[in-house]
Amino acid sequence: MDVSSIALQALQQANTQLETAAARIANPGANSPNGINLDVADLSAEMIALMSAQTLFDTNLAMLKTADEMQKNLVSLKA
Repeated sequence: MDVSSIALQALQQANTQLETAAARIANPGANSPNGINLDVADLSAEMIALMSAQTLFDTNLAMLKTADEMQKNLVSLKA
């Protein structure tokens, strides 16, 4: 598995994390235990999840850029 595919997979995981946190904020209490529907969202936990997703996006985009630069340098060395 190359660096680009690892970074792309991590971007997909970050996107899933982002969508999950956004859904929990938008639909509080939808996944409450015991079927009790409370209109409460743990905003601090969801903000942490959103910030974590943002960090994952930033990190993996930087990894993709670095991998691209490395490939360009390799091609220029071969030429």
